[in-house]
Amino acid sequence: MSDQTHDEAHGGALGSRLNWLRAGVLGANDGIVSTAGIVVGVAGATDDRSALLTAGLAGLLAGSMSMAAGEYVSVSTQRDAEEAALAQEKRELREEPEAELAELTALLAARGLSGDVAREAAQQLTARDALRAHARVELGIDPEDLTNPWHAAAASFVAFTVGALLPLLAMTLPPPSWRLAVTVVSVLFALALTGWSSARLGAAPPRPAVGRNMAGGALAMAVTYGAGSLLGAAGV
Repeated sequence: MSDQTHDEAHGGALGSRLNWLRAGVLGANDGIVSTAGIVVGVAGATDDRSALLTAGLAGLLAGSMSMAAGEYVSVSTQRDAEEAALAQEKRELREEPEAELAELTALLAARGLSGDVAREAAQQLTARDALRAHARVELGIDPEDLTNPWHAAAASFVAFTVGALLPLLAMTLPPPSWRLAVTVVSVLFALALTGWSSARLGAAPPRPAVGRNMAGGALAMAVTYGAGSLLGAAGV
């Protein structure tokens, strides 16, 4: 049997990658829905291209910056908590090495290893890199791969912007008589795609996710278009 190279992500690396992909899909979904709601609402009041473009760009920038700032704050808080937990673990390893070795042994035994094997594994892991062993087994943290708030903020900004560009371009590029129809169709198609993608990433049935996504987007556009139409008719 010939040897074959096998490059496959496992464990935390795969989970981290899936989390980033899922966050990207959800960010794009938010960009699609929120910007579509804005431009469709404005389209209910006016067919002026400048007004539509201004409203759409304002919504895109406000939404992308809000997403990026929120993600930065959230991930910074998570990183602070991870660093604090690692600092505490480092202090415990320095002050109570035997107790920490016993704790690591118990954690490995709880995962199915026999007592002797768990003790031997704990000793080897401790000798190689005690902090990393305890961080990964006890805390579920990789000290060499802590969450990066700047990366998270940039990813959210890009994902939201990419999603928001679709309804913005669909509403401003076609001729006036086609704008609303093109926007609604393209937005619903994009929401079907993001719903399917999020379901696949979560190993869930795609049909309910697609249906919920499309229904939510359609409702958002209907509500904002109705509000825009009423305001336009009232001369506001």
